[in-house]
Formats: sequence, C-alpha cells, structure tokens
Amino acid sequence: MAQVEALTQAADALRQAGDQDAAKERIKARNAFISDKSGHWARLKPWLLALSHGKCWFSESKDIYSHYHVEHFRPKSEAKDLDGSTQDGYWWLAFDYSNYRICGSVGNSKKGGWFPLREGSVRSCYAHQCEESESRYFLDPTDPVDVELIAFNEEGNAIVSPEVSDDWNAQRADVSIQRLKLNEHEALTEARRAKWQAVLREVDGYHRAKERCASGPNPTAQERLRNHAREIRKMASADAPLSSIVRWCLSFLDDRQLLRLAS
Repeated sequence: MAQVEALTQAADALRQAGDQDAAKERIKARNAFISDKSGHWARLKPWLLALSHGKCWFSESKDIYSHYHVEHFRPKSEAKDLDGSTQDGYWWLAFDYSNYRICGSVGNSKKGGWFPLREGSVRSCYAHQCEESESRYFLDPTDPVDVELIAFNEEGNAIVSPEVSDDWNAQRADVSIQRLKLNEHEALTEARRAKWQAVLREVDGYHRAKERCASGPNPTAQERLRNHAREIRKMASADAPLSSIVRWCLSFLDDRQLLRLAS
C-alpha cells in the first residue's frame, strides 16, 4: 500500500507542476502494480463464494453467467461516469476485502471501470474518504435495500421493481440492469424463463393436490401436496440458483400461503 500511495503522490506532484504526461505514467505504474497483486483478492474467492452460496452476487446464477471473478465494486484504476468521462479510481480500496464482490465474467467485463455518481454528488478520494456519502447509481448486491429495487418478470428479464416509488432509485435500478447487461446474456434470461415456468408447474401441482385433500382423506394427494411444497421451498431457498426469480413469481401470483412457504 505504501508504494501505491507513493506513486499516486508522485503523480499529483507532477500534475501540479504541469507535467501531465509524466503524471499519467506514474498512474499507469500504480495501476500496473495493483493488477500484478491480483492474487491477493483471488485467494478470497472461496470465502466470498461461501457467503453467496456459490452464486454470482449480481446475476444470482451459479454458472450461466460464465466464470467467477472477484470484482472491485468501486473500480481500482478509473471510475467512468455516464457521460463517458473518467476520474481516478478508488485505488486505496484495491486491497480492501469490503470492496470485493463475486461476479460472473460477463457482468464483470461489462461493468469494467463504470461507476457513475449522481450529478452533484460528493466523490470520495484518498484525502477525504467518504464512500458512504456518495450517491452512486450502481446497486450494491450486499445492500438489502438495493437488492429490493430489482424485480423479474415471466419473460426472464430483470426489471425495476414495481414497488419503487421514486425516480432516483428507479434510475439506479435501470442503469444497473443496463450496464451489467443483466438482460442481454441469452443463457441467463432463458434460465430465468425456465425457472419461472418451473415454479408455475409446482404451484399448479400444489393447488391440484390441495383441492383433492379438501374433499376428504387422500394419502396420495397429501403426499403430492407435501412434495410440491418441499420443491417450492427448495427453489426459493438462499442457496438455490435464481431464487429471487422464484420469490418474484410467487409475489406476482399474489398467493400469501405460498409466499409464507417460500420465506
């Protein structure tokens, strides 16, 4: 970290002296030094995967979204705004595990250095570190409030949650969906569609078995009812792939009993 800080300070001094080219070379050297130490965060991949039950933190898939990367939520080299302009990255967070997220390589490559902030937002820097005060567009998969801003539909698409009532959070959800290409990876949307249909089949079987049980003792129907309930609960569990799609499907069906079953 001392070498990273020294290179950044040298770049700042050169920039103030008017030598922009030399300053850029120092920043390149700093970024190269950080990249050469990628083994630091790679060693944490098993631990990060354990936290997410082996799923990508952004797509919630286990293998559809390609190989897992340890992604820096706040980019380490440069931070790109919506208009394409760039700022220096959050280099001081390069080795901070709290800035790491597990992400499939599709989303990681699309996100890249993008980290847009709302117009007028403060921007954290090494001299004044205030990440918590930034008004960021990207949703953080470790923030339970952010997670609730995205929903899914029967077509397998990620959408802005119908429960979002303010324009700013709707924009944040939309930018995150677009920049992470959550709807443009065909295998992922197809898997979501298939999962939605699988839930509908289990729900239909559950209600059919329930109707048969209502007319009198029926051990076969009772066993089928238990099996469908068990499968719905299994698909909605935290360690199951695409479990959020399962819960949103049940939510759109507006079946309180099944929602309680899945919770």
